[in-house]
Amino acid sequence: MIPKQTIDEIFDAAIIEDVVGEFVPLKKRGANLLGNCPFHNEKTPSFTVSPAKGIYKCFGCGKAGNSVNFIMEHEHYSYPEALRFLANKFNVEIEEEELTSEQKEAADERESLFIVSNYAANYFKKQLLETDEGKAIGLSYFLERGFREDIIEKFELGYNPDGWTAFTDEAEKAGHNLKYLDKSGLTIVKGEKKFDRFKGRVMFPIHNLSGRVLGFGGRILKTEEKSAKYLNSPESEIYHKSKVLYGIYTAKKSISKENICYLVEGYTDVISMYQAGVENVVSSSGTSLTEGQIRLIKRFTPNITILYDGDAAGLKASFRGIDMILQEGMNVRVVLFPEGEDPDSYAKAYNTEELKDYITTNAQDFIRFKTSVLIKDVGDDPIKKAELVKDIVASIAIIPDQIKRSVYTQECSSLLEIPEQALINEINNLLRKSVAKQAKKTSNSQQHDELPDDLFLPEEFQNQGAQQEKKDEGDLAHWEREVARLLVSYGDQPIKIELLGENDEKIVEEVTAAVYIIDNINNDGISFEDGTCQKIFNFYNEVLESDRLPTHHDFTNHPDQDISQYAIGIYAVQHELSPNWAKHKIFTTTEEMQLTVAVVNSLFAFQLSKLTQLILKNQEQLKTEKDADKQFALLEEQLNLQQIKKQLAAKLGRIILK
Repeated sequence: MIPKQTIDEIFDAAIIEDVVGEFVPLKKRGANLLGNCPFHNEKTPSFTVSPAKGIYKCFGCGKAGNSVNFIMEHEHYSYPEALRFLANKFNVEIEEEELTSEQKEAADERESLFIVSNYAANYFKKQLLETDEGKAIGLSYFLERGFREDIIEKFELGYNPDGWTAFTDEAEKAGHNLKYLDKSGLTIVKGEKKFDRFKGRVMFPIHNLSGRVLGFGGRILKTEEKSAKYLNSPESEIYHKSKVLYGIYTAKKSISKENICYLVEGYTDVISMYQAGVENVVSSSGTSLTEGQIRLIKRFTPNITILYDGDAAGLKASFRGIDMILQEGMNVRVVLFPEGEDPDSYAKAYNTEELKDYITTNAQDFIRFKTSVLIKDVGDDPIKKAELVKDIVASIAIIPDQIKRSVYTQECSSLLEIPEQALINEINNLLRKSVAKQAKKTSNSQQHDELPDDLFLPEEFQNQGAQQEKKDEGDLAHWEREVARLLVSYGDQPIKIELLGENDEKIVEEVTAAVYIIDNINNDGISFEDGTCQKIFNFYNEVLESDRLPTHHDFTNHPDQDISQYAIGIYAVQHELSPNWAKHKIFTTTEEMQLTVAVVNSLFAFQLSKLTQLILKNQEQLKTEKDADKQFALLEEQLNLQQIKKQLAAKLGRIILK
């Protein structure tokens, strides 16, 4: 665990313009620096770096952050990985803090699995390249498959000797605990017996985004009826098949750059495509595509093209994966290779340009792909044709974007010669059913009995209406954000508050905006509905209790991404008022000039909105409560809340000292 003091040192050393400037050409523009955004394609620069604030912001795609955020986003590192990257770059020495026993045990377990997996990868690689058995069996296999030696090295391919305990014996000699060899799946332990899971197989290490080895795939080279051709590591603390893609580490930069990801079936497909010059390619490692894998791709691009074998027998089974991609709001296309070909063989038979041209030319949207697969079974049967149409319409209906649904509906109408309105009606029917199904799930637990006839409620408590409730909730969210914004932006600024003394004389007291806001909220005992706003309030409160005020950098460099991103969004202003206006005797009123009014009125409005929400919740309890004593207690509370609300509303109407 990296100590807070060291994290602060890293943030101080990691000058934002130096960090970003290593990846993005920047030009001076006033007090800021400007360049083309590395996170989306743009011709007109909108990516701004503020050295004074230590942040970056793209006003095109909305990406924003500090030095650590930039490395996390650009290099796809985790927070600790980004910190270590910057520490290494700016020569900051990291001394890890002592963890609690529970943290240490969990970290030790994960780290031990990573260590033993890394050892295995190096062992298998050494066996492949430096032993007679490895060269004769493993290396010769890869070379016969057409893999160059630099590609074999790039993907860290290896070989596990054909002995029952060859790897396990060497690992234990090297000091690795059998417990972790077992948990990683490298060794199978049954009672007193132990043996290598991958004996006699060529090895494909599976890496995470930062390049650490999570698990392995192994291909057997002998013909054995009882042995599977390919064998994968079992699930472990570090290896979750549903969240991993083979080749993602080598492909991630190319996927971001090309803004498209090619999805293939097997390990050799990935390697051959990469060797042929198509580097933005990954594999689901022979397993069915999962939501976790789709979301992993979505981090780099919204575009997926699936490459299928020309003679693949399970094309219909692929429909579920396509629907999952559509449901995530991503764009999916499909390429079918000629019969008898697959991405591996085609990449070896043709040069890079021919391969890329074939993929581009033959890419179909999911409608044409589904039609081409299913139409063979339709013939002239109108019932089967109707089922085909319904199948495609069901896929269109799950697309979250309305415009995309409309475009695909038009294409389906044209391709299958079905009236567009008929398709729209069917899609709307499916959408209504989906909404109704969801509504039924959420409402089953919210059924209430009618109020007793003898319970009298004042008219002002009745028929408030759902729209009013929605409006009040919207007001509360707005004022929560406004109070949090004032805390972050002006918490350290003084404001003047008018108070009444012992003899009702008016006293003007100067306090910081943060002290005024936090004391009032704490005294009222209220909280924020918005999680990020509550985090900001808690953080400010904690710092105040240590007798200091947080700085802008405390917020932008905060380890909690919700807090840092919120603050960066506030501090990153696209346009700033030019000082030249004052030269021409043109003066404008800024928020700082009227800070007292802004703080006091915003706080009152927040309190009023919160009170309105409490009144609505109390009202709902009144409707469902059957016990007479509790009814009157709730009614009394409701009247009290209404009185407080009137007092707060009156305060909002008063003129407040500037």
